[in-house]
Amino acid sequence: TDMPQMVALYNGMGGGSAAALAAVVLFERGGEGGSLLHQVVTVLGALIGSVSLAGSLVAWAKLDGRMKSAWRFKGQREFNLVVFIATLVLGGITIASGDGMLVWPLLFFVLALAFGALMTLPIGGADMPVVISLYNAFTGLAVALEGFALQNPALMIAGMVVGSAGTLLTFLMAKAMNRSLANVLFSNFGEASGGGQAVEGEMKSVDAGDAAVTMRYASSVIVVPGYGLAVAQAQAKLFEFVKLLQAGGVDVKFAIHPVAGRMPGHMNVLLAEAGVPYDMIYDMDDINENFAATDVALVIGANDVVNPAARTDKSSPIYGMPILNVDQSRQIYVIKRGKGRGYAGIENALFYQKNCDMVYGDALAVLNEMVQAVKALGE
Repeated sequence: TDMPQMVALYNGMGGGSAAALAAVVLFERGGEGGSLLHQVVTVLGALIGSVSLAGSLVAWAKLDGRMKSAWRFKGQREFNLVVFIATLVLGGITIASGDGMLVWPLLFFVLALAFGALMTLPIGGADMPVVISLYNAFTGLAVALEGFALQNPALMIAGMVVGSAGTLLTFLMAKAMNRSLANVLFSNFGEASGGGQAVEGEMKSVDAGDAAVTMRYASSVIVVPGYGLAVAQAQAKLFEFVKLLQAGGVDVKFAIHPVAGRMPGHMNVLLAEAGVPYDMIYDMDDINENFAATDVALVIGANDVVNPAARTDKSSPIYGMPILNVDQSRQIYVIKRGKGRGYAGIENALFYQKNCDMVYGDALAVLNEMVQAVKALGE
């Protein structure tokens, strides 16, 4: 459950290590020694490593619940740009100065760390899969640059492998959200209710026991886990419920959206921790066409990744984002703590469909009720 926080910290430590190597080189040489190219590469590695360190620490604080919301203020983008330009200027001064003064490298590192934190503060929790991948790429690039500066082939190779993998993963995550990397980093996505057509109708709720009985007598069930499952730490209880359904002859599969959770592969890690066999877990592209022939879809703590507005509402901020075709199932149950909107700040049309019923409550408590209801059928 704490894996996203751990990954963010590891990214930060990698970036911090690269920045520390650069600091040693800069402070030892005092702006002297080495070719101009090596000095430029050292400063670039220091900049990227510092940004990765500070940004990853902010990401960790958000994921760990120590920062409850995105931190935004008027003129934030312009202020961040000024800090970035000032950092580059100080980096240039550090390279150009040959007097051994430590003040320029110190100011450079302070501003580089500040920029990393400021860049991450306005980014919301739902964008963390992209942010973590980006800082993974930054860490790899910083290590590769310092490897070049130190003429260390091992550092260069390791950094290039990590950096290229992180870059590819970053763009794949952004593509899965149908958003550019710049949009993730510089937009205030989800800050307000943000557009979208009005949704007519009302949400219907049912008891957890009734939903469980329906699934017990269904032929097929697809489970769609989301961040709410991780928050409730209910993955083990979910698999216990699934095994009860399977014992009754129900065909159960898990459908995973690429950006579900707070890091790449978050839901896969949770399900693996609970002992779910890998052959029960399907990626979005592999299972989407199965929903139309499925008796029941069970959504747990997911919202925007199952919102049909992404297909039909051009005024919606999530329009064009690939989603799981949950709305095509014959019956849908959604476990949700309340009636709040998703991260995009819009109503979910799925919740108002005639074939959708809400089961309100903490995922762990609801799943426990479902387990007891199914067990009671066999008594």
